[in-house]
Amino acid sequence: MERLIEMIPVFGQSLQETVIMVGFSLFIATLIGIPLGILLVITQANHLFPNKIIYHTLNTLINIVRSLPFIILMVAIIPFTELIVGTSIGIEGAIVPLIVYTSPYISRLMETALHDVDSGVIEAYQAMGASRMQIIFRIMLREARPGIVLCLTIATIGLIGATAMAGAVGAGGLGDLALRYGYQQWDIEVMIITVIILVVLVQLIQSLGNWAARKLKKSA
Repeated sequence: MERLIEMIPVFGQSLQETVIMVGFSLFIATLIGIPLGILLVITQANHLFPNKIIYHTLNTLINIVRSLPFIILMVAIIPFTELIVGTSIGIEGAIVPLIVYTSPYISRLMETALHDVDSGVIEAYQAMGASRMQIIFRIMLREARPGIVLCLTIATIGLIGATAMAGAVGAGGLGDLALRYGYQQWDIEVMIITVIILVVLVQLIQSLGNWAARKLKKSA
């Protein structure tokens, strides 16, 4: 028990590092992933801006990045990470690969959410003379809000898992805590508490995302 009490500041710092990595990475990845998801949809055949070259190029790049496990991606882009932030270790070194890993994931989830928008609604607004940009921002994105919230919820949970893997290369966070104190020192209690923290964190995020999606669906 005394050992766990002494570890409270360490748990607090690790949780803070995880929140920083997840929050910053999710914000940037969302700014990248949502536009990419929109492009994936509107450049498809028979949609608003059909363009085979853009669609197939973007689709292929997203599939390539998504096919790589995070730990391999993180190592593979070390030169790029160092070019952007000047280091490949610590929180700064983890954020770049987290963004690269999550952006295509969000774009693919975004594509799914936008496909759920009733095509009849889009056609109706086209018949009423709405411009293509109005349809994207005032109809498609508005109608897809519940799905988008759930997409970001899933992406956030995936990011938490990725930060745990990033801890294996000294990125900090709960993954690093579990590795250094739990695994390497074979401290079962630390491992159990780390798992409990992660489970609670994921449950809170999922519950909040579900609640927000339901509220948006009712207000639609």
